Amino acid sequence: MSAGQLAGSQALKADALDFFADALTYAISLAVIGASLKTRATAALAKGISLALMGSWVFGSTVYRVFVLGVPQAEIMGAIGFLALAANLLSVLLLVRYKDGDANVRSVWLCSRNDAIGNVLVMAAALGVWGTATGWPDIAVAAFMAVLFLSSAFQILRQGIGEYRAGASLQTAPEQAAPDACDCCAPAHDHAHG
Repeated sequence: MSAGQLAGSQALKADALDFFADALTYAISLAVIGASLKTRATAALAKGISLALMGSWVFGSTVYRVFVLGVPQAEIMGAIGFLALAANLLSVLLLVRYKDGDANVRSVWLCSRNDAIGNVLVMAAALGVWGTATGWPDIAVAAFMAVLFLSSAFQILRQGIGEYRAGASLQTAPEQAAPDACDCCAPAHDHAHG
């Protein structure tokens, strides 16, 4: 984000914001692994909403940048974009086999994929800024990334809502069943060993 501010690049700021969101996404995803379907779906919904907010911010700031246009520094954009791409390609390679999992796992895959795409686009924008001496390539990439974030948010939210509903219906079914004999004996068993 500091490099994006220093370079005056909206595309680099959008990419940095996506990196930050991914770190949070990974932490949330790890925290709910093994939890109920409803809990994992709730985590995916929270991530989908945050991705939608991030996409809206990038879109809004890009529109603002059109009216306060300055030429970003292509060298900083390209160098940071290259370093970020190397980190994201490693993440994508580690996560590719999980791309069709539940909404929680799928959100991690989509975020990593978006980052790798964003890094390539930032480097392309840097080349475009350098070649044209205008900020328009940077703005175009930032706008594309905003659309990518919003599209991913929609996919995560759609799948998360379906899984949340499925998890909620699964959760109400066991509550209606009679308690298991082992469940009734468990407190006495625990007390004997306590």
